[in-house]
This record gives sequence, structure tokens and C-alpha cells, in this order.
Amino acid sequence: MSAPPPPTPLPDDRWRSAHLGRLMGLALRRFDERVLHLMAHDPNVPLALSNLAAREQVGAAHIHITRHLGLNGSRLTELAASAGMSKQAMGDLVNQCEAWGLVQRDPDPLDARARRIAFTPTGLLWLEAFRAAVERAETEFRTQVGHDVATVVALGLEAYGSR
Repeated sequence: MSAPPPPTPLPDDRWRSAHLGRLMGLALRRFDERVLHLMAHDPNVPLALSNLAAREQVGAAHIHITRHLGLNGSRLTELAASAGMSKQAMGDLVNQCEAWGLVQRDPDPLDARARRIAFTPTGLLWLEAFRAAVERAETEFRTQVGHDVATVVALGLEAYGSR
């Protein structure tokens, strides 16, 4: 009777948690969480929205609307394409944001059958809080990693993202 063969060593899979895509994803998640935290504590954000953000009811997905909605409004299909989401998923987010008073649906002046999603006055306050939070989070990033590294990261991501 022969002894069983020794177990085959498992392959080195450290690459799975350290590849560039994973690192960018973790960094984006951390950045968005910081932005939402700052927005939740911004005194210029209406209290109801601040409370939603503080209770983590507003998430990174909702930030897609904040990032991608044109200042003059956007059609749902444009908004979804810009955010890289399905029209149905974006429609769900728009419905939530509309219920929270961030956006409204207006008639499209170019097509009577279409609707445009636009920021409400409350949504514009939210957008300004987003701008301020992004600016602060970027400053914190620069402080943490150093100005030179932050500049190289920004340039690299810009070059990579522009295809």
C-alpha cells in the first residue's frame, strides 16, 4: 500500500486583492464614503437630507445622479448612459431622489413625449454640498499621500479614464 501523494500547494493568489482594479475600487469606495460623511454633516444641506445621509440611506449609487445630472437637466437615457447604468436602475434612483426633493421631472422643450430630470432648489444645495465635500476629500487625500503622489495619481487616472 502506497502513501497518498502530498497535497498540491495552493497557488499564490495575493494578486487578487492587490491588482490595480481592486485598489481603485477600494479607493473609490473610501472616497465616496468620506464625501457622503462630509455631506451628512454639512450645515447647508437640508436637515432631512443630512439625516438620510447620516443614516446611510443615501449611498454611492445616489451620487451618480449628483455627478452626472446636467445643470440644465438631462433625459433619463442620457443620465443613465453617463453614469454607466441601465435606464431602469437610473429610473429607480431618480424616483428616490425625486421623493427626497432633490430632482424633479420637467417637460422636455424639444420633445413633448420626453421628460427632463432637473435639480430642484434643494437639489442645487445638495450639489453645492457635494462640490464642497469633494474638494475637502481631495485635500485630505493630497495631505495623506503627498502633493506629488496625488498629482501623479490624478494625471494617471485622467489618462487611463479618457481611453
